[in-house]
Formats: sequence, C-alpha cells, structure tokens
Amino acid sequence: MSSHTATVTKGAPEPQGPPIAEPARPRGLRGHPWLTLLTVALGVTMVALDGTIVAIANPAIKQDLGATLAEVQWITSGYLLALAVSLITAGKLGDRFGHRQAFLFGVVGFAVASAAIGFAPSVSLVVTFRVFQGVFGALLMPAALGLLRASFPAEKLNAAIGIWGAVIGASTAAGPIVGGLLVEHVSWESVFFINVPVGVLALGMGLAFLLGHRAEKAARSFDLPGIALLSVAMFCLIWALIKAPEWGWGDAGTLGFLAVALVLFAVFALWETRAREPLLPLSMFRSVPLSAGTVLMVLMAFGFMGGLFFVTFYLQNVHGMSPVESGLHLLPLTAMMIVSSPLAGAVITKVGPRGPLVAAMVITAVAMFGLSTLDAGSGTLATSLWFALLGLGLAPVMVGATEVIVGNAPIEHAGVAGGLQQAAMQVGGSLGTAVLGAVMASRAGGVVGEKWAEAGLPPLEAQQAEQLEDAAAVGFAPPAPAGTPEKIADLMASVVHDAFISGMGLAFTCAGIVAVLAAGIAVFTKRGAHDAEPAVHV
Repeated sequence: MSSHTATVTKGAPEPQGPPIAEPARPRGLRGHPWLTLLTVALGVTMVALDGTIVAIANPAIKQDLGATLAEVQWITSGYLLALAVSLITAGKLGDRFGHRQAFLFGVVGFAVASAAIGFAPSVSLVVTFRVFQGVFGALLMPAALGLLRASFPAEKLNAAIGIWGAVIGASTAAGPIVGGLLVEHVSWESVFFINVPVGVLALGMGLAFLLGHRAEKAARSFDLPGIALLSVAMFCLIWALIKAPEWGWGDAGTLGFLAVALVLFAVFALWETRAREPLLPLSMFRSVPLSAGTVLMVLMAFGFMGGLFFVTFYLQNVHGMSPVESGLHLLPLTAMMIVSSPLAGAVITKVGPRGPLVAAMVITAVAMFGLSTLDAGSGTLATSLWFALLGLGLAPVMVGATEVIVGNAPIEHAGVAGGLQQAAMQVGGSLGTAVLGAVMASRAGGVVGEKWAEAGLPPLEAQQAEQLEDAAAVGFAPPAPAGTPEKIADLMASVVHDAFISGMGLAFTCAGIVAVLAAGIAVFTKRGAHDAEPAVHV
C-alpha cells in the first residue's frame, strides 16, 4: 500500500484537497467522473424531490382514499423516519459491498416502491411503501457521495459536490411546484409515478457508466448490535421531534422518547469502543474538522428546513397564494442555490472551506434577520431579496460541509461519512421544524388574544380563544360568522395574520442567532488530509 505526506511550509497555501484514493482510469465511458456525477444526480433528484413534493399531494390522497389526518401525517413521517434511521447503516453497506451496487439497488427499490404507492388502494399501503422509499433512498444517497469521492481527483471533488448540492437544493425547493402542477393537472398518483422513468434512466446510466469502488481496508463484517442500537436511538429522536408540536415539549411522551434516545446513543457510543468492526468508528470524530462539519450541517439544516416550514404558511395563508404560486415565489432561493453551489465548489477548491463557510453562515444570518422583518404588506421584491440572499448563504455550506465530512473521513468509511452527512441534515431539519415551529406557535398564540382585544373585537369563549390560537400558529384566518360586516371580518383576519407574523419574526430571529453560532463552528473546518488508500473495483 502506497501513501504520501504533504509538506506544508510557512506561508504556503492550504493543500488543494484531500489526498484520497487515486481514481481508476475510466474503462471507456465507465468510471468517467462527470458521467458518474450525472448518473448519481438523477438518483439523488428522486429522493430530494420526494422529501417535499408529497406534502402537496396529501390533501388529494386524504380525500381519494378516505384517510384520517393522522394517517396522512404518517405518509410524510414514515418516509422521514425510515430515511433518517437507515442512512448510516446504508452507508456501511456501500462501504462493505461497493457503492455502485448500493446505488443501483437503491434506485431500483425506490422506483418500484414509488410505482407501488401509485397503485396502492389504501392509505395503509401508501404508508408502508413510503417506508420502503425511505429505506431505499437511504441506500442511494450515501452511495452517491462515495462514488463521487472515489471517481473525482481531489482538485475537482469540490466542484462535483457543488453540482451535487445544487441538485439537492433545486429538487427540494422544486417539490411544491412540481407537486402542485402534477396534482392539479394529472393526479396525486403521478407524483409517485414520475419516479419510475427517472429511476429507469438512472439505472441504465448506472449500469453503463458507474465503476464500482470499495476500499481495500473496508470492513468484512457487520456490527449488528451497533446497527440495532443506532437505529432505535435515531427512531426515538426523530419521532420525538415529529410529535413534539402535537404532544407538547413538556409532555411525558415527548420527554420519554428523548430520554430513551439519549440513553441508547450513550450505550451505542460505549459499544462502538468495543466492537471489532464498529458501524460508526468513533475515531472519526477525533478529527475536529469532521466533527465541526457535522455540527455545521445540523445547524444549517435547522435554519433552512425550519425556515421553509413556516415560509410556506406565510405565502399561502397570509398572502393567499396557491401552492404552485408559493413555490414560484421561492424561485429566487432555488435559482441562487443552483447558480452558487458550483461556484462555491470552485472557490472552496481554491482557498479552502474555512473562509467561505464562515462568510456563508454570516450571509445566512443576515438573510434570516432580514426575513424576520417581513409583514403582511411585504411585496415580492422584499421577499425575493431575502430568499436570494438565503440561497447565496446556504449553497457554500451544503457544498463545503459535505466535503469537510466526507473528505476528512478515511476512504474505507466514505459511505458511513456520506450517511453521517445526510443523517445530520435530517436531524437538523427535523429539529429546526420542531423547535422553530414551537417558538412561532407559542409567540403567535400568546399575542393573538391581546391583539384581538386591542382591536376592540368581541370577547371570545375559552374554546373560541383556543381555536383562534391554533389558527394564528399557521396564519390561517378562519371564516367570519355569517352576517359579519366586511370591515369586521377583515379586522379579524388582520389580527390573526399579525399574530402569526409576530411569531414568524421571532422564529427567524432565533434562526439567525443559530446561523451566527454556526459561523463560529465553521472556523474549525478545514480540508481533509488523509493518506491515499488503494481501492478495489467491484
């Protein structure tokens, strides 16, 4: 096994990337780096799109299949739970058997599960196949990063991850637009059927272009106790975060699941120090940059996903936009992420991740504080400005933090590192949605009664006041009673909207503070610096 060590002299520029395993010479088109990127981008598009596209289809599914609200919520929760729980284990499978095999298996499974959902006659089967979607999505996401790291030379890896990040950002943000168009003009089933041709194309390209890689020092056994402990711990954590808005943060159920998750994570960490071939080698976290990159990814997703959660309520309930219209108003965010992700990759390749990541989180903080100033009268120009600035700040973090995590992990743990990166995003997104949603709801519910009284509106009974607080938490002004004068009805709606905006402003302020904290974490990031490891082709 050959290795090399870089010598850094005083005043010399930072090394131009992690000295990873030398990519194999392409056999014709197979193994070509850019064709590899195009192929994995197709697979990743399916998973990222399904994270947000289904929310638009849920009302139609509820009506068509006669589902309850709780059953409809499971359509989203089941997918997110399966994805989050499986990511690190799925990454380990890619390290063990090869990332090409894991990616192709994930693509096929995801497409088949999508088709099965479209034909499902009951909501219980929809939920079941959504869980399968999450598991297969977890297989292909870390494998995609593993393939990129093995296929691209160090000096081009950031550029590749930049494009990869742009695909994820664009797919996530495009979900409401695509979903709205399909549900409105075709059917809710088409939201899932669209994955079938994409999956077939990704499978064909994968068979033709992907070259299998597996590190020579890859694990030869599975840490089954570690898999069980981590899976149950992740389930308890994500489940608590999903249910906290409904149950309440002080509820015994929420606190119980969080406590079980904490205990299991501690037991898992203890076990990993004793396992012969651990699922997640804790030695990886001796790398300060890798640990910082993981925390940074959690904090970035906290603000991004949490912010998007109530921005959609703002656009649809306060401004009265349709789902498609609200998606179109998020285009400045999407477009800026698409444009700036590859540019961020190029800049990070040239100067290293630390400076760009610190600057990006500062820009993100400015955007969050700017969004906290929006009100019911804010026009398209103001919202577009802050959305575009948010996209400009998020893109370098998506690219840079991913490279820091994957690049600072040993090549034989590239799949696990990819799973860790995705798991950090899922945890951060769930945490942001739960925490910022709770902050918003608490503030909106707390001030709506005061604003109602200040407006001189008639006093409310206890049940009516509770319903008003629930309405303010999502910015939806309930219809005024029949016979209410138009001026009074408008005043009622204005009170609800003002209370919601007060809560949204506080939530965005909290997100801005988190972004400032993340900028401090970004100071500890740097390029990967591992010796090259030989790889075998599978």
